[in-house]
Amino acid sequence: MFGKLNETVKDSVGKDLAEWLSRKSEWKTMWGRDHFLVSGRIAWSYRRKIDNMSQWGSNFRFLPESINMSMLAVEASSWNNDIAVPYPTPFHPSKDSQILLWLRKIRRPKRPYLFTFIGAPRPQLDDSMRGKIINHCRGSRFCKFLDCSQGDNCYNPNNFMKVFQSCVFCLQPPGDSHTRKSIFDAILAGCIPVFFDAGSAYTQYLWHLPMNRTKYSVYIPVRDVKEWNPNIEKILLGFSEHEVLAMREEVIKLIPKIIYADPSSKLEIFEDAFDIAVNGMLEKVERVRELIKNGSDPSIGFADVDPYRYSFSDDQS
Repeated sequence: MFGKLNETVKDSVGKDLAEWLSRKSEWKTMWGRDHFLVSGRIAWSYRRKIDNMSQWGSNFRFLPESINMSMLAVEASSWNNDIAVPYPTPFHPSKDSQILLWLRKIRRPKRPYLFTFIGAPRPQLDDSMRGKIINHCRGSRFCKFLDCSQGDNCYNPNNFMKVFQSCVFCLQPPGDSHTRKSIFDAILAGCIPVFFDAGSAYTQYLWHLPMNRTKYSVYIPVRDVKEWNPNIEKILLGFSEHEVLAMREEVIKLIPKIIYADPSSKLEIFEDAFDIAVNGMLEKVERVRELIKNGSDPSIGFADVDPYRYSFSDDQS
């Protein structure tokens, strides 16, 4: 992805895969539009536009064969054929009863802190709001800060899950990219996420998170980090106990949808993140199949770039 390798080396694996797929008989059924890939990286890692050794990532998603496919990734790009799916959490239940037990467990704990931020600063990023959020958290008696720049604080699930379960709200500013694994760890703990960028969740996980964002989260838009004066504590203190309980219940309802069950087992009651993603892809393929059947061009809009994908109206509920 990065380093002194030239573009030919960086791009070779993706090119080999695309060429191999295009030779298969299954490919010719819909010329790849019934194919999809899954990546544990963000989709941007495969959309390098510039041939420059210093640039991050490969050009895989710009290859002609790849353009016809869809990609499920933990963060989508601005292209329509990239679809975001949840980051994996530490919880991989093998049966429905384990999920039900977990849901009961997280409804019970007392939450002594109003809000938390778990993470590290990003001083190298000029537009990062993390420094201000950390200072705000450290200056508030209502906030619990877990510093991920020190030791292995954030690599052990016991550490961060304990903090999430002790807090009502969990701050989720962008990190190195728009999204964070922490969003889904917080939801797993029944902690209400607080977003500052629409691209962190609302415009990403369209198959897994509700359209009505106010039911399960708080949105504090930040237009200009340099001019921003955090008033997070005041905003969160403004929610009534009834509103908090209602939001937390909505967060808890999301848990089965954002976890990945043990792949060696099958859930009977719940659909997990895997089920939702695969069903979503099957529906997408069927829509393309119908277009072909009706004589329409399936390429129209399929892999177009959406310049507004990361934008969001403050009035949208």
